[in-house]
Amino acid sequence: MECQKVAMEMESQTHLQAQPQDPKPKGTTFLRTCFNGLNALSGVGILSIPFALSQGGWLSLALLLLVAVLCFYTGLLLKRCMDSDLHIRTYPDIGERAFGYKGRALVSIFLYMELYLVAVEFLILEGDNLDKLFPHTAFRIGSLEIGGKEAFILLSGLVILPTTWLKSLGVLAYVSVGGVLASIVLAVCVFWVGAVDGVGFHESGRILRLEGLPTAISLFTFCYCGHAVFPTLCNSMKDRTQFSKVIKTSIISHFELRNFVIAYAQVLLVCFVVSTLSYGSMAVMGYLMYGEHLKSQVTLNLPIAKISSQVAIYTTLVNPVAKYAVIIGPVATAVEEKFVFENSRALCILVRTVILISTVIVALTVPFFGYVMAFIGSSLSVIASLILPCLCYVRINKSARKVGLELMLIVGILVVATVVGIVGTYTSVKQIVKQL
Repeated sequence: MECQKVAMEMESQTHLQAQPQDPKPKGTTFLRTCFNGLNALSGVGILSIPFALSQGGWLSLALLLLVAVLCFYTGLLLKRCMDSDLHIRTYPDIGERAFGYKGRALVSIFLYMELYLVAVEFLILEGDNLDKLFPHTAFRIGSLEIGGKEAFILLSGLVILPTTWLKSLGVLAYVSVGGVLASIVLAVCVFWVGAVDGVGFHESGRILRLEGLPTAISLFTFCYCGHAVFPTLCNSMKDRTQFSKVIKTSIISHFELRNFVIAYAQVLLVCFVVSTLSYGSMAVMGYLMYGEHLKSQVTLNLPIAKISSQVAIYTTLVNPVAKYAVIIGPVATAVEEKFVFENSRALCILVRTVILISTVIVALTVPFFGYVMAFIGSSLSVIASLILPCLCYVRINKSARKVGLELMLIVGILVVATVVGIVGTYTSVKQIVKQL
């Protein structure tokens, strides 16, 4: 899923809520916070979740649930890290609190790499689905003829390019919130194809495919890579700085803080439960419909002549166009700030154009949606969603280093995540190289 797509917009909303003119700043409502969290966990992962199930077999659904539980727990660990310092507002802040400047740099690198590759996935998605809608299409540039999904990747890059030049992403960020609705529309259309349009739910599938488990787990992990947004999600709920002066002396503040912690846990629980039900339902429907014949995106299996299939594909196509600029924005901003380009409009446009061109080149070089997603899940999402939260929490919280159930659980997560990361990364890279 696109992990940091709403982080910047939500952070700006939090700052606006805390302006001096509002003597009693109020946080985002429970419902809206849940919606923001669902938006963070809902994304392109839902397209590949049936493929993931086909890779691992029916028993791999248990692994989907396990990944959801572990990511939920590490999301709570990030909240505990934030409680150690009221000035922490972002994931990189947690890395700096735990390991200093190097920790901040390390967290930022993994998050920006993840964002960059998700942007590449958007372009591959556009190319695959447009080629599904308009097969045998070719474009001619001078004497060079470009056909197939490569042509649509280039065309998508040209369409998206002007959106990346916008410094204010407010409108695009609001459009990207439609990701939750798009996931619902997609699920309904897939169900309609199976139940009404004649495909049916007749495939039995396999109980377990050991050879496909690394790919399945990597894709499952990608679906829950929303941890970069969780600190911002927490800050959007309440102005935490209000606790700074009285937290140790006021019993009322203790109760208020405890209620806030409970509310955050409830938001996280709602987001993970709803997302898991959504992912699980889509996985089961897709596997029952197409079994071992599932492609990397379930939309590529749908019969193109059916209206419901076309609605599903067009819904899938619209989102990346709106979200690409939001996804790549933090990466571009980091480059601009690093080289002091942010005061030059021309240089900012140049930076964002170069980044888009580079993602187009990567998408053309490795246009394998499922395997690239598996690589992101195993190499980056595992680190950002499982390993780093555990390491930061143990580093910040001294009591967590005492031998006990909590430490054993954290060590277990680190061991499992490391094995999954190594095996999954090797498998996905091997599959990508094999396809080249």
